[in-house]
Amino acid sequence: MDKRFMGIIGVLIAVFLGIIFFNNHNKTTPAGGATNHVTGNKDSTVTLVEYGDFQCSACGSFYPVTKQIQEKYADKIRFQFRNLPLTQPHPNAFAGARAAEAADMQGKFWQMHDILYQNQDPYGQSGWVASSDPLNKYFVTYAKQLNLDISKFKTDFGSVAVNNRINADMEAFKATGEQMSTPSYFINGKKIDNSSMLDAKGQPNFMAFSKVIDAALAKNK
Repeated sequence: MDKRFMGIIGVLIAVFLGIIFFNNHNKTTPAGGATNHVTGNKDSTVTLVEYGDFQCSACGSFYPVTKQIQEKYADKIRFQFRNLPLTQPHPNAFAGARAAEAADMQGKFWQMHDILYQNQDPYGQSGWVASSDPLNKYFVTYAKQLNLDISKFKTDFGSVAVNNRINADMEAFKATGEQMSTPSYFINGKKIDNSSMLDAKGQPNFMAFSKVIDAALAKNK
């Protein structure tokens, strides 16, 4: 075979391998795994996972009902929250997730989780969801309410570690193959249809949500 032809083939192979190496080398993979914010019975055969967005108004409407579910089934199910900030419609969603994860660095994830939802403006016109500087104008105040070390909280808020945690949660959701929407609930890895947890008026309903949990418990005795 012509040596020049062989040389061209060799160059093409080298370029091809170089492209593969470059693409793989430049993929951004979140460091570490997804978060593990868990309450309830950690040995339960039923795990309820919520992927939530702290700025999402639908998540805010589900929050009090989900809180009731956590309390009612505290000794029966394992409840887990993971971050899914949808930043295109919710510009401060990622900041909210950062605040919760920074609080977790001091053992106060669930407390910050609750404060963020309790202070969410569902119309997005006021409060932290509408702020151009939610960290200094709101989150620091919340952190003080939780008696956090403010200097550490602010450092963690802007850290790569916190950023990686949130990105890892988002990657975990993408791995489910489901359409990205919030809130998204899964029982033992199977997505729940949110409509099954609503009342006749289309609002999150404690009794309807309880029926879903009861059915899962009966199935996984």
